[in-house]
Amino acid sequence: MMARRINLNADLGESFGAWEMGSDAELLRIVGAANIACGFHAGDPLVMRRTVRQALAAGVSLGAHPSFPDLQGFGRRAMQLPPADLEAMLIYQIGALNGMAQAEGGRLTHVKPHGALNNMACEDAALASSVVSAICAYDPALILLAPALSKLAQAGEAAGLTVAAEVFADRTYTDAGRLVPRSQLGAVLHNADECVTHVARMVAAGGIVTASGRLIRTEFHSICVHGDGPQALAVATAIRASLLASGVSLLPLPAVLQASLD
Repeated sequence: MMARRINLNADLGESFGAWEMGSDAELLRIVGAANIACGFHAGDPLVMRRTVRQALAAGVSLGAHPSFPDLQGFGRRAMQLPPADLEAMLIYQIGALNGMAQAEGGRLTHVKPHGALNNMACEDAALASSVVSAICAYDPALILLAPALSKLAQAGEAAGLTVAAEVFADRTYTDAGRLVPRSQLGAVLHNADECVTHVARMVAAGGIVTASGRLIRTEFHSICVHGDGPQALAVATAIRASLLASGVSLLPLPAVLQASLD
């Protein structure tokens, strides 16, 4: 069995203006890392600052969650941008979230790309390189939180970034170790019991367990529990309880990475 120190992360701060999304306050009592929207797919300055303040009060590590400029599509639409434009947009978003963190007496610990940007960078080495270049230009001490076995994780490691590999509690995997596309039946697990079983299998096996039952051994440091959707809070609560009951220690992201080096 892999190291019994794991981080739970969630994508938070995705409300916008009068529109509320997610159960951030409740999830911050469950997870150890918050990936906070930076205004390009969701979030606004007030939401960002409020979420940072809540995360710091909960002892949760802070991450920037930058995306393509796609408010209408919630960052889930594929875009083709010149590398210089994309890198500047990412630096802009990371800097905005870091500014909020500093204003609240905290510090940014990691970056996790959102939505289509994340998915595309997992498959496209050139795009992954642009994402990594932006992080390195802003602060090479930041952790890159990237999907296990992805080209994004590989690009981060090649550039010398500290990379935390993640798996998803509510998404199924192909035999190639990639996420099953959302357009396909069974890509997203909505039931808490299904998610708990999925996570328990991966933790016990020490790797990704695909939809067909294949095991792909790989280290992972963090498990993403999505913050949106009607079952999000119930799923996250059940996963946390299951991991703790099995003897897993749940820690903030930097602590998990430090433990893996000890």
